[in-house]
Amino acid sequence: MSQVQTPHDEDQVRQVITKVREVGASLETRGSGTKAGVGRPAQHAATLSTLGLRGITLYEPTELVISARAGTPLSTIETELAKHNQHLAFEPVNFGSVARPARPGEPTDEPTIGGIVATNASGSRRVFAGAARDHVLGLRAVNGRGEIFKTGGRVMKNVTGYDLCKAMTGTWGTLSVLTEVTLKVLPQAEETATLLVANLPDEMANEVLCSAMALPYEVSGAVHLQQASASRLIDWAGAPDALSGLNGGAITALRIENVSSSVAYRLAQLQQRFSAFGEVTTLDTPASLAFWRAIRDFRFVGKAATPSSANAAKGDGNGALWRISTAPSVGHRVVRMISEFMAVEATYDWSGGLIWLEVPEIADAGAADIRRVVATIGGHATLIRAAPAVRAAVEVFQPLEAGLMRLSRALKSAYDPDAVLNPGRMYADV
Repeated sequence: MSQVQTPHDEDQVRQVITKVREVGASLETRGSGTKAGVGRPAQHAATLSTLGLRGITLYEPTELVISARAGTPLSTIETELAKHNQHLAFEPVNFGSVARPARPGEPTDEPTIGGIVATNASGSRRVFAGAARDHVLGLRAVNGRGEIFKTGGRVMKNVTGYDLCKAMTGTWGTLSVLTEVTLKVLPQAEETATLLVANLPDEMANEVLCSAMALPYEVSGAVHLQQASASRLIDWAGAPDALSGLNGGAITALRIENVSSSVAYRLAQLQQRFSAFGEVTTLDTPASLAFWRAIRDFRFVGKAATPSSANAAKGDGNGALWRISTAPSVGHRVVRMISEFMAVEATYDWSGGLIWLEVPEIADAGAADIRRVVATIGGHATLIRAAPAVRAAVEVFQPLEAGLMRLSRALKSAYDPDAVLNPGRMYADV
């Protein structure tokens, strides 16, 4: 069997998995590989790419539903939806610039819709519209036994027993290879505006973010970028010109979306409420779309902060990147406590509940200290970017409590008993 298999239909996917299973080997599964650098590194007999499974198979704008084969590029779906002023409301993120291993001669590809669902890749609008798994209506897949199955449908409905759509979303290809997904879509907003507050320290910014989400103004995005992250976003060629007047300091941003009259009213209310916190400016619709696109494409991420002399260590030039989820009200405390052990750069999303934390690529990427802090305050931490040697030495995904680990093992045993699909990517024995 050649190193990379690119099946063009569901039955060919089944055949590839069956052949690998028969010889007792394992298989790496991926779409465009934008998240190939996430997880424990491993050697596999072959790679199954879903890039041969492309195309929109169903789109009914009036029913707010779209189906597409797993290897369909996100841009293809977004372009089609835009023709009808619709979008994927969970705002899928693109890890390509931060989590795809460099391959000579290959550009960073955009994500596929199957990869987005498989990793539950949800963006800033999650605080308002929910995660990717909340928008999955149905899917088709092939499990590690080589069995084709489908679950869900084309409408929202109640289910009994396990909701397999949710169970398969976020499993990183360890239970099945998705071949087709069906998603709920929603109308795009008529207008988008963004309120920016400049130069707030983390604790004060956290107060703004949490206060804004508690107000009846339907804030659909709430982020805070520390100075270094904000500067990188501003320096990016596509950054809105309006950001250049913020003097290179920290940026706290609140997004409002709806019809024009509603956006104007709510923006005015937010300006009045938060002008006491510091310099306030606003972005119109084009500038707002560019700003939030830069957020979802991780234009704020760069190299880690220079390590202190106490923990200095040479890496490969790229710092480690952590994804930490916690209660929004304590996000700044998590960062402050971790900063006592190492240099950090932080960007807060989801009103402070999601932290993108850059640290020096030391021996364990700071895993021991980060997990200790997260265990103390509460939350989950996933290592998104680090050298293979670091990822092989630490728990990349948040360790599961005993009950959840038993459930994960049971699902693995049911859907992939011979550990054919991405074994060990998330956990050593799952």
